[in-house]
Amino acid sequence: MTSPWQRRRQPDDIPTPVAVAVSDFCRRAKSPAPAPEVREALALLAEEEDFRVRALTDGEPETSPLGPFAVVDILRGTAPSVAAQRQSCGYYDVARELAYVREEKTPPRAPAPDASIPSFASPAAAKAAGDKAAKKGAKAEEASVMERIAPKKRAAPVDEETTSAPPESDDGHSFLRRDLPRPRGRFTRVEAPRTPFVELTRATGKEILEATLEGSEHRFALLRNLSHRFNGSRGDLSLVDLETVLRDHGLLDALQEKERLQLLDAYTSQRGATGRVGWALGVSPPELQRLVSAAGLTEEVEALRERFRREALATSHLTHRLDLLGREKYLADLGIQRKFNDSLRKELERLLRDDLPGATDLHGLCDAVGRKYGSPSELIFRAIERLGLAEGLRKQLHPGLPPSNS
Repeated sequence: MTSPWQRRRQPDDIPTPVAVAVSDFCRRAKSPAPAPEVREALALLAEEEDFRVRALTDGEPETSPLGPFAVVDILRGTAPSVAAQRQSCGYYDVARELAYVREEKTPPRAPAPDASIPSFASPAAAKAAGDKAAKKGAKAEEASVMERIAPKKRAAPVDEETTSAPPESDDGHSFLRRDLPRPRGRFTRVEAPRTPFVELTRATGKEILEATLEGSEHRFALLRNLSHRFNGSRGDLSLVDLETVLRDHGLLDALQEKERLQLLDAYTSQRGATGRVGWALGVSPPELQRLVSAAGLTEEVEALRERFRREALATSHLTHRLDLLGREKYLADLGIQRKFNDSLRKELERLLRDDLPGATDLHGLCDAVGRKYGSPSELIFRAIERLGLAEGLRKQLHPGLPPSNS
């Protein structure tokens, strides 16, 4: 009996437009799948069913998530809602494994007999031969069952220099691939040897450092660019080694001035947010602190951050303040989130109190305040919910209603 999870053709025989259509359909159904998985699923369908695949994928998904095996299941008659449930619980992962095992266990088909070659066997002999072949097939199937349930023998270790493990797909399934010898000669991939540190201390080292400094924003970027090419005095190239050789060649002052300009520009453009400055310069927080200290900008950076703190707390434009409320990470970085929230809460309570008598519901109250002060009502409603004012306002608008559990 033919299983529904058995290949009807090879994955490489799937037409590319059909595979692309299914891949796009799965993306729209919130279950994107890699190209090999899409082709494995479509291999379960015969070639004459490709038009049904295109008819389904040309429309919009009725539900989600739906992967490529769910598409095949829907074409077999399964309801889209049931297919989505199966996709969520991992049913199609088992189906994919079953299809892979069946394909691996299926023996290759025997070549069809050539009709041009005459057969001299009698009908009775042909029937006897068929019965004998059927018995052999049953014995072979029984033997394969015994092989599957028999204890596995541990294979002998294989030399890693000549063979490698078969590649795995995204979901862990391994696919057989012919073992190839490792590249030799001019095709061998080896890591280039690193130059000794002493080369950087010589006169030619200054030219190398100057050329590398042009493409490096700071000393940590310079260290990353040089560590692949040079060793340090005691192993890997360290920041102490780099600073020492820069000082000996008279390049450290120029680098510090360059870092100073970079840091001031970054803190100004990021409005004092330390996390954003580190992300822009490509350094970690300890490295950023080291750069600020080395450039002598500790007081200037703190003065910049204090300026942006005062601006955030002193701004009188309601829309700007409501927008800042949504930038929680920025306020937390400046260390003023709690103070800003308390100040905005008091201001909103004062503004809402004036229009509260004429309002019938919370959204109408937000619309009235928004029209009065030129701010979007959605931002006002979001601020009321975030600052914990919604429940008290609903009680004032509808005194007889029970308290909400939300």
